Amino acid sequence: MPVNKVIETKKVSRVFKTGEIEVHALTDVDLVIEEGEFVAIMGSSGSGKSTLLNILGCLDKPSSGEYYLDGVHVNKLNKNQLADIRNQKIGFIFQSYNLLSRTSALENVELPLIYDRTGRFSNTEEIAKKALEQVGLSDRIYHKTNELSGGQQQRVAIARALVNNPTLILSDEATGNLDSITSIDIADLFVKLNDEGKTILMITHEPEIAQFSKRIVTFRDGRILIDKIIENRSTKEFALKELELEAKPKS
Repeated sequence: MPVNKVIETKKVSRVFKTGEIEVHALTDVDLVIEEGEFVAIMGSSGSGKSTLLNILGCLDKPSSGEYYLDGVHVNKLNKNQLADIRNQKIGFIFQSYNLLSRTSALENVELPLIYDRTGRFSNTEEIAKKALEQVGLSDRIYHKTNELSGGQQQRVAIARALVNNPTLILSDEATGNLDSITSIDIADLFVKLNDEGKTILMITHEPEIAQFSKRIVTFRDGRILIDKIIENRSTKEFALKELELEAKPKS
């Protein structure tokens, strides 16, 4: 049975022009991510990671090349169609959470369902509650997000990304603002969601977090440098043990 390609880029390039100067942020990127994969995108600052994420998230279009999201040819979509595909097929998770601070966790998670124009969701509150339960926050449903810890706020953001059952979860440095132990907890949550069948693409600059994925794609100067499968994925137990060893004073 053929596996569904959630992401397919063909010779995707992105050039930014400032006056006479051209910056080649991405050059001839061929990338396929299939349903059920968990892929980490790595690379130093300026390697093209964020530019790629903006294109894959339908926030920007390539200067040349083709992009297909779940079989849809994104290049040909207009502004309204791009907004619809973002809302229906992609769950975004950002480093800064992007939550409404004086609003409850439940109301934050409900937002994508309210904005969905397909009429797919009738009982939005119930669906939002289930998403919060899925990320281990059933006891924080009615708390305002500014009453939650950083890790809990990121879990609310993950629940919001999951709530409309997207084809793809795009994570942009989701652990960037978190301490080491909370980062490991969030990476472990991604593993569980992936085990449940979610397709996840995670941008990270932290090698120890990337090791939780099934595949690491490393960018340099706008091109794919390495694309490798992870044979021995990290686990929460292993990562916590490594942290402990690092914290021990050297004799």
